[in-house]
Amino acid sequence: MKARSKKHILNFKRPSGTSRGILTQKETWFLILEENGKFGIGECGLLRGLSVDDVDGYEDKLQWTCNHISLGAETLYEELEDFPSIQFGVEQAFISLESNNAFELFTSHFTSGESTIPINGLIWMGDAVFMHEQIQQKLEEGFSCIKMKIGAIDFNKEIELLESIRKRYSKEDIELRVDANGAFGPKEALEKLQILSSFDLHSIEQPIKQGQYLEMKRLCEESPLPIALDEELIGVFDTTEKKRLLQTVRPHYVILKPSLIGGVKGSEEWIALANEYNIGWWVTSALESNIGLNAIAQWTFTLNNPMPQGLGTGSLFTNNFECPLTVKDGQLGYGKDKYWETNLIERLCT
Repeated sequence: MKARSKKHILNFKRPSGTSRGILTQKETWFLILEENGKFGIGECGLLRGLSVDDVDGYEDKLQWTCNHISLGAETLYEELEDFPSIQFGVEQAFISLESNNAFELFTSHFTSGESTIPINGLIWMGDAVFMHEQIQQKLEEGFSCIKMKIGAIDFNKEIELLESIRKRYSKEDIELRVDANGAFGPKEALEKLQILSSFDLHSIEQPIKQGQYLEMKRLCEESPLPIALDEELIGVFDTTEKKRLLQTVRPHYVILKPSLIGGVKGSEEWIALANEYNIGWWVTSALESNIGLNAIAQWTFTLNNPMPQGLGTGSLFTNNFECPLTVKDGQLGYGKDKYWETNLIERLCT
C-alpha cells in the first residue's frame, strides 16, 4: 500500500466573517491511499486558529502517517490522538479504499438518493444589510431552520435582525439557532442570553470562550435559552475528561465536528456519553471541501437523528469539487443525475 498527502487551498467566493475574524481561504489536506490499482481518499480538515492540531509539526505528522500507513487504520488512529483532523482523514481513506466506490463510504438510502438529511441554513456575519440578504435567500430556498452567527457586529443590530425575523416568522415557521463562537464575556453573557431568549430561539452555541467550565456550568443552570457546546469539545481526548466536562457543565446540547474531535470514532464516543447524560446533539461540518463533507453527511445519515444538522453545502468556495451532493428545500441529498468529477483522485495525485 502506498500513501501520499496533497495540500489544497479552498478560496471563498466572498470573505466570510466569524467572531474570530474574516476568512478568505481555507487550507485542507487530502490523504490518498493506493493498493492494487485501487484508490482511497480522506480529507484532513485542518481549521487554522481553531483546530487543536494547528501546530508547526502538522505537515511532518502527515508525512509520518504516509510513511507508516502499513500500521493500519486502528493503530494509526491511536498514534494520532493529538491530530484529530488526520485521524478523520485516516478513517475516511481506509473506508474509501475498501469500498467498491471510493466516494461511497456508508451505503444507505441517502447514497442511493432515496432519503435526505434536514440541515440548517447558515447566515454568516457581516453588516446588517448583508445578513438580511442571506436570511431572505435562505427563506426563499425553503429552509425551515436557520443558524445565525453573532458576536461580530453591534449586539443591538443583531437583536434588530432577530426581531425583524420574528415579526415575519413565528417559531413554528422558522427554527432559529445562533452561534456566538465564544464572543460574550462571562460577566455580560447571562444578560445577553436573557435578551436573546425573547426571540424564541432554539439554542445558542458556545456563548463564552471554551475552558471556563464553572462559568459555563452557571450559564447552563441559569440561562433561559438552551446552550450548546461547540469549541468546548475541541482538544478533549480522554474519556474520563469528556465525562467530567459533561457532568460538570450539563449543557443542553453538544455539537459534533468530526474534523475537530477525532472523526467518526471520537464523535461517536461523545454521542454515547451525551445519550447517557440525556444531552441532545447534532453534527456540524467545519468548512471541509465536498470530499470531507460527503463523508460527514453519509455517516450522519446512519445516526438517524431527526434534528436539522449543521452540514455545509459546498457552495462557499470557488474551487470546490463537483459532486452529487445537492440542497433543496432545506434538505441535503444525493442527486441521482449528478456525479463526482472524472478521475478526481488520480488528478489530486499529480
